[in-house]
Amino acid sequence: MDRKYSKLVAGFAALATSVSVFGLTGPTAFAATSISESGSSLMYPLFTQQWITAYKKVAPSVSINAASTGSGTGIAQAIAGTINIGASDAYLAPAQQKQNPTMVNIPVAVSAQQVMYNIPGLSQSTHLKLTGDVLAQIYQGQIKLWDDAKIASLNKGVKLPHKQIVTIRRSDSSGDTFLFTQFLSDTNSSWANNVAYGTTVSWPALQGSLGAKGNSGIVTALAQNPYSISYVGISWLNNALATKKIGYAALKNRSGNYELPTNATISAAANAMAKSTPKNESVSLVYAPGSTAYPIANYEYAIVNTKQANSTTASAVKNFLNWAVSSSGGNSTKYLAPVHFLPLPSTVVSLSKAQISKIH
Repeated sequence: MDRKYSKLVAGFAALATSVSVFGLTGPTAFAATSISESGSSLMYPLFTQQWITAYKKVAPSVSINAASTGSGTGIAQAIAGTINIGASDAYLAPAQQKQNPTMVNIPVAVSAQQVMYNIPGLSQSTHLKLTGDVLAQIYQGQIKLWDDAKIASLNKGVKLPHKQIVTIRRSDSSGDTFLFTQFLSDTNSSWANNVAYGTTVSWPALQGSLGAKGNSGIVTALAQNPYSISYVGISWLNNALATKKIGYAALKNRSGNYELPTNATISAAANAMAKSTPKNESVSLVYAPGSTAYPIANYEYAIVNTKQANSTTASAVKNFLNWAVSSSGGNSTKYLAPVHFLPLPSTVVSLSKAQISKIH
């Protein structure tokens, strides 16, 4: 997988009584400074609705500015040094890591992606069963109608409309695209050989297909276009359901079971891959093994240059990230649960802290 990914994307809470809990170090730990974050629209609700406000109570003199620009832009800006933290649903490609040896990708939480659709007359409580293979055929134009036999056979008893499927995809460089297309590559050989996966791909040309920017744009496009389908980061679940038009699918996992993105199924995927997570933490949770594993789960990454502009900024970035991965800090469920994120497995926390310690 990494070889294909490299080819495709290489070009582009209160403070604990002891500061050592979060790894806060040095006399400049709380010096007045600012941290800039940009990237993943999936991570944007976590930063803006939870972490920024909570961390202000921990370090009042540290300001964190966040922007939803897409994972590809976040990675590029972090490498260019125009921001401190690039938020990404995708890990750095091997070629990117080789070309930028001071860059690290640090998991800070666990998340997932849903396949969502707008089918008038279908209750939101009815979750269509879909497979990666069927989705790949839809996005390649081989399955054009909602009542196609290949969809109907998975959803016996569900009245499906004889309507053309409107495919929606991200128009920006996106970690969500990376996750979705990786799932399609893992389950459909035609997709793997002809399209593959990455933060951007050459999408098959389909009549009526639409592009939208960011998860917010995808949710809007789904709501506005009956009979449409797309992929959406789970942090936008509340926004999507609030439209009263959008539903989401149960996806077939590696074991052949259809699973919804729940805390239990997403955790099952993360736990299955935790022990095989390498020191550089570049690993996919997509299509993880396990009978109950949800098939599109992922680590959410902070893409960071270990060599920051000065010691004050370096300390601020280190302290924030140590807080973010701590179970008594940003990885507490009180911050993660409202936006549908899950904490890192304990073994992965240790790997992330080892990478954070390199920042200077």
